[in-house]
Amino acid sequence: MMELRDVTKHYPQGRRIVRALNGVSLRIEAGEFVSIMGPSGSGKSTLMHLLGALDSPTSGQVFFQGRALHLLPERELAEVRRSRIGFIFQFFNLLPTLTAVENVALPLLLAGQRRGKALGPAYEVLDRVGLSDRAGHFMDEMSGGEMQRVAIARALVVEPEAVLCDEPTGNLDSHTSAEILKLLRSLPEPGKRSVVMVTHDAQAAGYGDRTIHIRDGLIDADELVVARTTHAITVPHA
Repeated sequence: MMELRDVTKHYPQGRRIVRALNGVSLRIEAGEFVSIMGPSGSGKSTLMHLLGALDSPTSGQVFFQGRALHLLPERELAEVRRSRIGFIFQFFNLLPTLTAVENVALPLLLAGQRRGKALGPAYEVLDRVGLSDRAGHFMDEMSGGEMQRVAIARALVVEPEAVLCDEPTGNLDSHTSAEILKLLRSLPEPGKRSVVMVTHDAQAAGYGDRTIHIRDGLIDADELVVARTTHAITVPHA
């Protein structure tokens, strides 16, 4: 479903070149939950940005559902990001001037849907993450955990084929983190939706099926999670 083939990513920084990735090959199958771990500066976020068409490789090939992302023009890449991949970030990236349901509907509005049509799926997916009673609230009226649930609902509203999470529990306390991880564990669909999560937390990685360890721009280890954390909540599908 998602694949990197001998990918490098180098950034100029003043007079030197930062080599974020140094020839990474990786395949993530449909329906997998893959955690990516590594120290700061190891290249794990760069790897996720390449998988999500947020950045392009210096060399190598990137594929999503068989399409060569590294060959697509920006217009088509934007369409992949908007309609086929959901993104969840550490700091939520929600708009404070919009209500919860408006934040969730935003991807549909940006895709050209009318407000009335976009709000219907937004209400449905808020119900799926347990926030139907908070749909009309603004972000300053919500807890961190509630805001992350809104962000998850926003990622799901387009019914994406992949959900990419960058430190989704990094800004939450341990109890709230566990609740969010249970929710994320419910998102993969066998043969359909994959979840990729960048995390520093080994306990969080235990919710996945597989853990990729990145160090110095290379894959240091690729492990199946044997004792996976299984107490995921069940989220009904629309």
